[in-house]
Amino acid sequence: MALAYRKFLEAASETPGARPVTLALEQLDGLVSHHRMWMFPADDPRASANFPVLERVVKTLLWSRGGWRLHIDGPPELVAALQRHYRESPTGRFDEETVARRMFDHPLEIVATCHPPPERASSLRLGRHWEGCRIGFDLGGSDRKVAAVKDGEVLFSEETPWDPYFQKDPQYHYEGIMDSLRRAAAHLPRVDAIGGSAAGVYVNNRVKVASLFRGVPPELFERRVKDLFLEVQRAWGGVPMVVMNDGEVTALAGSMLLGCTSVLGIALGTSTAGGWVNREGNLTSWINELAFVPVDLQPQAPRDEWSGDCGVGAQYFSQQAVGRLLEPAGIEVPAAMSLPEKLRHVQALLAGGDERARRIYETLGAYLGYQLAYLAEFYPMEHVLVLGRVTSGPGGQVMVEHARQVLHVEFPALATRLSLHLPEERFKRHGQAIAAASLPEIQPLTEIP
Repeated sequence: MALAYRKFLEAASETPGARPVTLALEQLDGLVSHHRMWMFPADDPRASANFPVLERVVKTLLWSRGGWRLHIDGPPELVAALQRHYRESPTGRFDEETVARRMFDHPLEIVATCHPPPERASSLRLGRHWEGCRIGFDLGGSDRKVAAVKDGEVLFSEETPWDPYFQKDPQYHYEGIMDSLRRAAAHLPRVDAIGGSAAGVYVNNRVKVASLFRGVPPELFERRVKDLFLEVQRAWGGVPMVVMNDGEVTALAGSMLLGCTSVLGIALGTSTAGGWVNREGNLTSWINELAFVPVDLQPQAPRDEWSGDCGVGAQYFSQQAVGRLLEPAGIEVPAAMSLPEKLRHVQALLAGGDERARRIYETLGAYLGYQLAYLAEFYPMEHVLVLGRVTSGPGGQVMVEHARQVLHVEFPALATRLSLHLPEERFKRHGQAIAAASLPEIQPLTEIP
């Protein structure tokens, strides 16, 4: 996407008769974000590329920023084509249903206009609270992590394997979460607050969309899953509790670790999590679901098994990517081996100096370098924190070094202003759980006069 989008914009902007297109994506409460690009004039032979590129950019906006109404100041025929795409194509319907309807409680509206609404943003200062006795948890697709923190000191952290994706009974998820919380609580004199990091979209601790619960039937999801974390909070006596998207917690953790702002966090685990801390050091209303942001335009790009789309982030920045690269790297494993086992096998090979395993991580680094150049079109980032299970061991350093090489060779101007960071080993695996512990604010007791 980085190379294709750059070449498209350069060619279109230099063509006589080309016109700028403004995309204004609206969320709830009138929040609006803008993105501007160029399109070839309709009579140019290259105009056939307008819709494919526009559709990928709109998909990027939907999954990075989120919203339910898209205002377009652009050619009416392209507006009509987008409307058909989200109404008729399977991948368009998935995006419409998941982002607009489930996250924002509205059908997706695509509106042609000469006067898009002005930009209007909001941000929220969460986290960085360390006083008292806290528990933080991070729920991934192959393990759940938990940390016990007292006045900023980590007293305990651990990870427990689990398999939440295709469990039909949410009691499995509830009992797993409660088990981890109890194990952390055993290392604290009391529990003052609980913070959580989990894949998905959460509003006021309610589950809107989450891959962790994709196996739960829709009726049971509505009845039990939506308020699952409120149920957990009640079980812990109603202590202050905040649950957020794991990518947001990744970015927050990076901002705290690095002591800087304008941080994009990317966690490579079972899937891909993303988060964004703005220039003011705050989280925003953007959803940052980078697992579904386009990466690869090749027709043979791998297909995502949930959305059905090809060439999106989950297949390039995750243990799925490692598993997919085994065969081209020449590494044979038993067919029944799970993705977490494949990842551990590759990491063990790399630790032993296996060049085939190193090539896998170099390829992941190439993916990362090019994708950061594409994401820089949408995020004014200055720092990138890379972490997650896939980055454990020496592979993480190989990947980041190769990403830096890609940026230096292909995008030298960006390379000079973008810093890539890889945290120390324990933080890679448990940093999100520890940062999540800082999310809730503990209200001081009011003295009675």
